[in-house]
Amino acid sequence: MIFTKLILAHLLGDFILQPNSWVADKERRKLKSPYLYLHVLIHTVLSFVFLWNTDLWWISLLVGITHFIIDASKLIFQTVKNKKRWFFIDQLLHILVIAGISFYFKEFSFDFLQNQQFLKILLAVLFLTTPASIFIKIALSSWTPAPETQSSIQTESLSSAGKYIGILERLLVFTFIMVNHWEGVGFMVAAKSVFRFSDLAQAKQRKLTEYVLIGTLLSFGLAVLTGILIK
Repeated sequence: MIFTKLILAHLLGDFILQPNSWVADKERRKLKSPYLYLHVLIHTVLSFVFLWNTDLWWISLLVGITHFIIDASKLIFQTVKNKKRWFFIDQLLHILVIAGISFYFKEFSFDFLQNQQFLKILLAVLFLTTPASIFIKIALSSWTPAPETQSSIQTESLSSAGKYIGILERLLVFTFIMVNHWEGVGFMVAAKSVFRFSDLAQAKQRKLTEYVLIGTLLSFGLAVLTGILIK
């Protein structure tokens, strides 16, 4: 399968065979860095080796050219502030190129869009991200503790960490339910209880503890209910 072979070549070339010193040199010297061109050459060779078909030589060349264009664009437009964003954009574009090549050889099709079960699962996953976060936030708005009662807890918190923790926990709970592993849900509840509520107990803030507990139960409840409805 072309997709699998090219993905293997990409992972090997982008992560295993690219030392941090090469990355640092590329970020510093950009298009003048010799490691950029060596990196592209490695990807081209790896693609050819994994495909191992002389009739498909043009695919290796296409992978090399597109890899250079994507990496060069990343180096030109990347800054310290948007470095993380450009990393994901870079990887997404590489995968899209590989997916496009695979689609050309009819390894993929859009038939899955006609699958009702797939669409239901996609709907559930989308709902359990930002929409569910907004729903929980609005539901708890009348009970939100005053700012001064949260200061001791939130001063050392990561920005938007609670939001992303909630999204990840709901998606994990939903996944456990869909694969019929309800014990995983119990593990998630226990793990969050240990890490989250031990901190709140130390803070000795009853209102904030109750607020977080209600939010957690709502989050898990929505994920469980969504999983049951989809099944």
